[in-house]
Amino acid sequence: MRGTAALVACATGVALPALAGCGGGGAGNTAGVVRASWGDPQGPLEPANTNEVQGGKVLSMIFRGLKQYDPRTGEAQNMLAEKIDSADQQTFTITVKDGWMFSNGEKVTAKSFVDAWNYAARVENKQKNASFFQDIQGYDKVHPASGSASAKTMSGLVVKDERTFTVTLRTQFSTWPDTLGYAAYAPLPRAFFDDHANWIKKPVGNGPYMIDSYAKGSAMRLSRWDGYPGDDKAKNAGVELRVYTDNNTAYTDLQAGNLDIVDDIPSAQLKNVKNDLGDRYLNQPAGIIQTLVFPMYDANWSRPGKEKVRRGLSMAVNRDEITQQIYQKTRTPATDWTSPVLGEKGGYKAGLCGDACTYDPGRARKLIEEGGGLPGGKVTITSNVDTGSHRVWMDAVCNSINNALGNDKACTVSPVGTFADFRNQVSDQRMTSMFRSGWQMDYPLVQNFLQPLYYTGASSNYGKFSDAQFDRLVDEANAESDTEKAVGKFQDAEKILADQMPAIPLWYQNGSAGYSENIGGVELNPFSVPVYERITVK
Repeated sequence: MRGTAALVACATGVALPALAGCGGGGAGNTAGVVRASWGDPQGPLEPANTNEVQGGKVLSMIFRGLKQYDPRTGEAQNMLAEKIDSADQQTFTITVKDGWMFSNGEKVTAKSFVDAWNYAARVENKQKNASFFQDIQGYDKVHPASGSASAKTMSGLVVKDERTFTVTLRTQFSTWPDTLGYAAYAPLPRAFFDDHANWIKKPVGNGPYMIDSYAKGSAMRLSRWDGYPGDDKAKNAGVELRVYTDNNTAYTDLQAGNLDIVDDIPSAQLKNVKNDLGDRYLNQPAGIIQTLVFPMYDANWSRPGKEKVRRGLSMAVNRDEITQQIYQKTRTPATDWTSPVLGEKGGYKAGLCGDACTYDPGRARKLIEEGGGLPGGKVTITSNVDTGSHRVWMDAVCNSINNALGNDKACTVSPVGTFADFRNQVSDQRMTSMFRSGWQMDYPLVQNFLQPLYYTGASSNYGKFSDAQFDRLVDEANAESDTEKAVGKFQDAEKILADQMPAIPLWYQNGSAGYSENIGGVELNPFSVPVYERITVK
């Protein structure tokens, strides 16, 4: 989830080095610190209240959870979990490793997790990721669908001793432990609860980095925590995340030596980036899919018959042409709602979208006509345009739709200036037509591409799609202990998406990045995020 604006003005009154593009001239590199491009997160960096990429990058540096995903394979491996045992795939006993602390010196215990998860789930705390805890017994009491909560804690969470707690789920969920590397499940120190307002200003975690300062619109500075007890200690002195509202400016600063890493190569530079950077350009598959979501909370899009219009619009998008002409092999036309990085065993199956993801102008026109036509006779596509070269592809998609429908005014672009503003509009259900949703997986399971986005009431179901059969199939897949059978049920759920088309799959996205001669050891993980702690500064 991530143009034409220049780098935003530097904030004043904050002890930060001068930034490239601010007041002319780039800053030199602070000894041992990695200078990286970034975008302001939508809101405060609470683990259970952050579900977008920019904030997620920071959480991945300042927190560690029970599990950690291998930077190369994506495999869920124990981090703070010494062991996770279950005899029935419904009640899990979790033992927390000894010797872990938060950067303020407080010990990480079983209670650190239980308190954090209960806080995340409670309806009055309004955490965006609350639904990630809906599988735990008692969630419905602390987070009822309507009315006030009848409990403060989930009955399925029980602290046994300082290092042990049990989790009882409402039903069997065989792969549930593998979800626990997601930041929403991070532990929290007492300071989060005792002095929440100050903690929000300067979050304290248990990861390899500590936040030193943050000036919105300017930069965040993080330093290495030398007391970090994990094996993945930072190999650099820190990271300076510099805010850019135009990734072309970031790329220019990289070339000029004023920036060390850009993990969002502008589409306009993709033809030149290999010649510009040589081996310092990374391009690899990632667990990312780009879609266009319909606001199903709007009767113009949700009334019976409009599924034909939604399918017709999908068939009006020439994915092959757009990915070839704009993206230079860094995107692949999508044929389902997941990602090829999962592999067939992991749940990916090409073609589940069927003919709805195949460019067919004649069929597109017919379906839209049968469905009663475009609401108001036209559609718009909305996204932020400060990062990601989104304006370029939005224009291309609208042109494709207009050409397919024989109407040059059928589709127009409605840009939003900043990522944060766009996310707020989406969260507040202010969209009246199609809007972008770039999904970067939270953990490498097929479930993560489906349940958070399309399950009724799920955390990132911003279009408010709801289908009882889809929900049932997801529940059955989660409860299935046989992986092959579980995958089959998830794929059956995808077929419902193909029929209903609550979101149009556009393309699978590679992770791409470029870096300077000043650093080494640069890797992108399967989520397309730089593995900051492994970067060395020369």
